[in-house]
Amino acid sequence: MEPGAGDGAPHYNENNGYRRPGDMSPASATDAAREADRIRPVLKRLWEQKKWDPTTVRAALLHLGYEEQRTGSNGKPNGGTLTVRAMNSRFTDGREVTPEGALVGLHVHADACVTAFVQKSNYEVTTNGPYPETGCFEPPSGH
Repeated sequence: MEPGAGDGAPHYNENNGYRRPGDMSPASATDAAREADRIRPVLKRLWEQKKWDPTTVRAALLHLGYEEQRTGSNGKPNGGTLTVRAMNSRFTDGREVTPEGALVGLHVHADACVTAFVQKSNYEVTTNGPYPETGCFEPPSGH
């Protein structure tokens, strides 16, 4: 059994490494916390107004001065730091369902992100290091 795997499978940590965010330097963590503090009141206001669609959330965050992240033809980031998209779909009652709401990812530094969501039931803003394969967004669970 691997250390830290709890009662999980023998290779739990190895198999789930892609689901752990990278480490942030102390300076990057401070900067990410400052950006989270800018985003939190905007998402709170939108949630109170029952406005959580990605288009409205994106417009409100761009108003703070962030620039939408662009991707080049090679699939690599090509400027901008903000991504706002629909919630992840999930399998419910035998079909794929995408809940109402928006996911937010803001690249603060190469090693720091603000990750947030706003949906009907609640909203949340957190900071984390980037995930190896999916940047600011936590990857969906595998198998």
